[in-house]
Amino acid sequence: MANVPTPHITAKEGDFARTVLMPGDPLRSKFIAENFLENAVLVNNTRGVQGYTGEYKGKRVSVMASGMGIPSIGIYSYELFNFYGVENIIRVGTAGMLNQKLKVRDVVLGMSCYTNSNYGSQFGFHGSLAPCCSWELLSKAMEAGKRLGQVPVPGALYSSDIFYDESGSAGILQKLGVLAVEMEGAALYLNAAKAGKNALVICTISDNPFTGEALSAEERQNSFTKMMEIALEIA
Repeated sequence: MANVPTPHITAKEGDFARTVLMPGDPLRSKFIAENFLENAVLVNNTRGVQGYTGEYKGKRVSVMASGMGIPSIGIYSYELFNFYGVENIIRVGTAGMLNQKLKVRDVVLGMSCYTNSNYGSQFGFHGSLAPCCSWELLSKAMEAGKRLGQVPVPGALYSSDIFYDESGSAGILQKLGVLAVEMEGAALYLNAAKAGKNALVICTISDNPFTGEALSAEERQNSFTKMMEIALEIA
C-alpha cells in the first residue's frame, strides 16, 4: 500500500488483524497484549503508541492505543481503516457516569455518540450529528457480556472535546438520558461510517463527576478486565 507506513504508524502491510481493540492508554494496550493475547508481537511503537498483534482463542486480534481525545483517535482510526485494511475497531475505554443509576465499574456500550466536537463538519453535513455504532458488534457485545456475567448497559454516550468542562453540558445531557461522557467515540464512529467499516465503543465507568467518586489511574489501566474480555470475545 502506497500510504504504509504512515507518519503515525510504522507497522507494515498485513501487521494488523481485521479487528483492532483500541484503548486510549498505551499502557492498557500493553496490558491487554501481555495478559490476553498469545504470541503477541509489537507492530507499532511510534510516539509510544503501542500496537500489538497476537491470538485470542485462535483468532488473530490486534490492540493499539488511540491516545486521548477526538483528534488523536481520528488520526489512528482513519489510518487503520483506510490504509491497513482494518474492518472493525472496538474502543475499550473509560467514561464518567452521567446517569446516576449506573455504578463505578459498570460497562456501557455506545449506541450513539453526542458530541461538542466540530469533527463531523468535514463530511459536508452542517446539522447536528450523533453517529451510531455497528449493530452487529453491539448485539454480539450484549450476548458476550451475558455469557461473561457482566451485562453491559447500551445507550447514548457523550464524546466531549473538553475534560475540565465549565459549560454545564454534563447536567443538560444527563436530563436527556445520556449514559456517560468520554472523549473519543464520535470520531471513531464517523470514520467508520465514512470508510464503510464497523466500530463500537465499550467503556467501563471509572468515575462520577457529580459526586467525585473515582478510581485510580492504575485501577483504570489494569482492572477493567470484563470490558476487555467482552471486546475480545466479539473480535
